[in-house]
Amino acid sequence: MKYTSLPVAMKKFHREPVVYAIGESEFKILEIAPLEDADFTIGERIYVGKEKEKRDKVRAVKRRVSYDELTHAAKEELPYILEEIVRRGEEKFVEFFNTAQPITTRLHSLELLPGLGKKTMWAILEERKKSPFASFSDLCERVPTLRHPERLIVKRIIQELENTKEKYRLFVR
Repeated sequence: MKYTSLPVAMKKFHREPVVYAIGESEFKILEIAPLEDADFTIGERIYVGKEKEKRDKVRAVKRRVSYDELTHAAKEELPYILEEIVRRGEEKFVEFFNTAQPITTRLHSLELLPGLGKKTMWAILEERKKSPFASFSDLCERVPTLRHPERLIVKRIIQELENTKEKYRLFVR
């Protein structure tokens, strides 16, 4: 078999712009090839679905990326982006507090949130028996030991992204 060598100019590594995006429902991190004239801002929402005519800034989704492959800048921005996503989907995450179930006889899914211990878990369970939580502010008012539940959720999402071998996954698919 014969092989043809490529011209020198084509052998060199070709760099192209890359955009990292995180899914709002399953929190999958994607590497995206943007259109040539597209400008992005950090935190901007973009469409990456199958309908190509709806993609106004995305040429292609290259691959799924692990947390370790992100640039340092992307890792620094991730908590702020996730907090915004959690605030936008507040109903979904409040519903998690309303419906969270025990995983084993000794471990409750609420305990998987970093910084939330047994006492706070029991306080949440007692309060939700009275009536379901309506919002994060309602949750904070009724459970005084709990401050910034959205940050607890963000920390858990980052923990699940960092550790791919996490035994129990609450948010990342």
